[in-house]
Amino acid sequence: MYLYWAVDSRGETIDFLLRATRDAGAAKRFFRKALAQPHTVNPRTITVDKNSAYPCAAAEMKRAKEVWRFSRLRRIKYLNNIVEQDHRRIKRLVRPEMGVKSLMTA
Repeated sequence: MYLYWAVDSRGETIDFLLRATRDAGAAKRFFRKALAQPHTVNPRTITVDKNSAYPCAAAEMKRAKEVWRFSRLRRIKYLNNIVEQDHRRIKRLVRPEMGVKSLMTA
């Protein structure tokens, strides 16, 4: 299972999504879910980890005009620390169990 987690520039959680796959379809679904929040506006920059599905999903969403065309996707590991620090409490609970095995146990 893969946990997608969105955090704003102040470190507050926007939204999260638990998926069985980590592909472009799951990334697009997560982006749509996070951007549909009432307090979320078109982001200037989107910082993600090195997953190769994010650029594909972002490009497709820009073509479909679901994301602002001037928003920048940054795949920089050290800038993703805000997200990593936000869900460290969940990692502490999940790590002894060797990850989340199914959606039911999550």
